[in-house]
Amino acid sequence: MSNGKPCRICNYTRQKSYGVAVPSIDELKKKGGESLGLSPSSSVTVVLEDDGTIVEDQAYFLCLPVETKFMLLAEKETWSPVKKMDGGTAWMARDSVVMDTDDVDASVGPWVYLAQQLKQDLAGVILMSEADLQVLIDVPCVELASALGYEEKKAQELQETLQRYLDRKEEERQSKELLQLYLKSVNQDAENQEQQGADDVPDGMEVDAASGFLFRTIMVLKGKTSPETRLSTEDLQLVVSRGVESMEQVLGWDRDKTSSLLEACEAELQKRLQQIQAVQCIRSNSQSDSSQTLHTNTDQETATQGDQ
Repeated sequence: MSNGKPCRICNYTRQKSYGVAVPSIDELKKKGGESLGLSPSSSVTVVLEDDGTIVEDQAYFLCLPVETKFMLLAEKETWSPVKKMDGGTAWMARDSVVMDTDDVDASVGPWVYLAQQLKQDLAGVILMSEADLQVLIDVPCVELASALGYEEKKAQELQETLQRYLDRKEEERQSKELLQLYLKSVNQDAENQEQQGADDVPDGMEVDAASGFLFRTIMVLKGKTSPETRLSTEDLQLVVSRGVESMEQVLGWDRDKTSSLLEACEAELQKRLQQIQAVQCIRSNSQSDSSQTLHTNTDQETATQGDQ
C-alpha cells in the first residue's frame, strides 16, 4: 500500500478499463486520465462506477475499499447505469445512447445529446453543468417532449424544475459571496477597532491633567479586582486624601461604589502604616539593645581594669 491504493478505472462508455495504484484522488484524476486518453486540460470528475456517486473528498477516497471501480468523466460526459442486454451487447446500447457531440446532427442542435441522457437516467441531471441545464431549459417545450417521449405538459414541468434548480444554485452562490463579503467586513472592522483602541490607550506613566493621577493608577482603580492591593503606598495616600466627592469625578462612579473603594484603600493604607511602624519599632528596639549591651560591656571592662 506504500505505492498507493489499488483501483480500477473506466471511461464513461465502460469500453476502456484499467487498473492503477494511486495515493490520492488528485493522482487518480491525473494518472487515470492519462490511461484513458483524456485531455490534460479537460476537467475530470470521478464517480463510483456502480451508482454514480461523485468522489471529491480525499478522506472519503481513502475510506473506500481497494479495487473500487471508478468512472472518470470528462466535460459533457455523464454517468449512467449499465444496461443489461442478452448476448453481451450492453456496450452497444450504451454507445447508441451516450454519443459524442460530434456525432449529433447539427441541424437538431446539441441539446438532443443531453435529452438522450435524461431519457436514459433522469438522475443524471445532477452531473450536468449549469450551461447544459440552461440549454435544456431554452429548448422549445414541444421539441423536448418529442425527444423524451413525454407529454408536452410533463416536459414543461421538467423545464420548470430545471429552472428552479438553477435559480437555487445561483441564490446559494450569491449568498456565499455575500457571507464572504460580510465576514471580510467584520474582520476589517475588528482590526480597525483594535488599532484605534491601541492608539487611544495612553501611556501608563502619563499624568491625567484633570485629576493629577497617573493613567496607570486610574486604570488599576477601574479595572482590577481589589485595586487597593495593587497600588503603591504613595498612591493609596493620594486616593484617600482626595475624598469621596473628588474620586467620584475622577472615576465616574456613584457615591456608594466610590465610598467602598476609598474604605478599602484606607484600610489597606492603615495596614501598611502599621506594618511600617512595627518594622521601625523592631529596628529601634534592636538598636537600643545593642547600645545597652555595648555600654554594659564597656562598664565591665572599666571595672576589671580598676581592680587590676
